[in-house]
Formats: sequence, structure tokens, C-alpha cells
Amino acid sequence: MSRASLEKKPHEVASMFDGIARRYDLTNDVLSLGQDRAWRRATLDAIGASPGERVLDLAAGTGTSSEPLADAGVEVVPCDFSFGMLQVGKRRRPDLAFTAGDATRLPFADESFDAVTISFGLRNVVDTPTALAEMLRVTRPGGRIVVCEFSTPSWAPWRTVYSGYLMRALPRVARAVARQSDSYVYLAESIRDWPDQQALGRLIKAAGWGHVEYRNLSGGIVALHRGVRPE
Repeated sequence: MSRASLEKKPHEVASMFDGIARRYDLTNDVLSLGQDRAWRRATLDAIGASPGERVLDLAAGTGTSSEPLADAGVEVVPCDFSFGMLQVGKRRRPDLAFTAGDATRLPFADESFDAVTISFGLRNVVDTPTALAEMLRVTRPGGRIVVCEFSTPSWAPWRTVYSGYLMRALPRVARAVARQSDSYVYLAESIRDWPDQQALGRLIKAAGWGHVEYRNLSGGIVALHRGVRPE
């Protein structure tokens, strides 16, 4: 759990995302230099959902991560705690079942999804272990979890450059694109304080998930963790 997350209450974090919802997808594309598209494609491959399967997409925001699943015939439920994000998404894709929900108290029945995924949102949850346990609860035995999240670059020199970008350049770019730098200062701090690849893997295992593994994307800027709910 990040220090930055602990400093903000859930309603404060939700309000922050409400404020940046309209230009959120554009800002992410600019800040990642377009790499976010490749990260999302890798996440879709890791989920491996087939037409007719039911997938819970947590921290779905405006539904950017949900749309490819729906277009492939998957029954996807985009869920987020920011009403602003959900409203933007619903206007663009009224066919998707956007649902307001807290990752630590999911409004879904036990064993109701074939897979659950969360991209770039787990570090903003105030209680990571509880959220991972909730994801386990709503996933059917044999179902999978896929977490796509910022992580720790594996090469030390690149790690130093990346850290400098996060804390100095990211808020400036965000101010130019979204006219909102304070929110991105918080987001940069949440990335900096987030557990590394191995530590997050241990948290996922501790929540009850099995066969937990990860792979680095973009040299470890992002890590993709995958696990399976034991039968």
C-alpha cells in the first residue's frame, strides 16, 4: 500500500479522479509517450478472455480497458469509484454496464466472474490486501486475476532517470495537457511508493491466489501480474 494512498481518504481520491476525468485518457497517452496502448494490449492477452466469459474490469475509469473486451464478445463489467470517470465512459459507450463500486467492498456476488483485472488502479486503493481478497471472492474457482500496474525499473540507471521524470516532468506535462498538476503529483508519489514486482507478487499470493507470476513491460516501468483462484 502506498504512503500517498494512506494520506488521502477514499472520497478524496475519488474526487481527484472526477476532476481529471474529461482529459484523463489523452493525458495518459501523452505522459506514457503512447506506451499505454502496448501495456493494455499485453493486459488483454494475459486475461485471455473468450467470448461469453464474464470479466470484471476494476478501476476501469472511462472504459478504455473494457472496450476491447466488449468488442471481442466478452461480457465485461467496468467498475470504478469515480462517478466522473463513469459518466464520461457511459456517454461514449452506453452499451457497457458501468458500475460504481469500491474495490474493498465489491457490489457483486461470490464467484460471479471468470476473470478480474485492474490496470493502474490497485495502488490507489486504500487497503490493497482487502481489495485482492475481494477480487478472489468474486472470481470463480479456476478463474484468474491480472494486475497491470506501474512498478520498479529493473536497470538501476534507467530507474534513476525514471524517478526524476515522475517527480519533476510528469506534473509539468500534466499541467500543459490537463491543466491539473496537483493530481498528477499525487499519482507520481503513489507510483514511487508502490511495492516492487516481488513484493506485489507476495501480496497477491497472501490474498489466496495461486500460480502467481509476473513479467516486466518497458523495462519494469510496468509489471503485469497474473494469478489463478485455486479450484
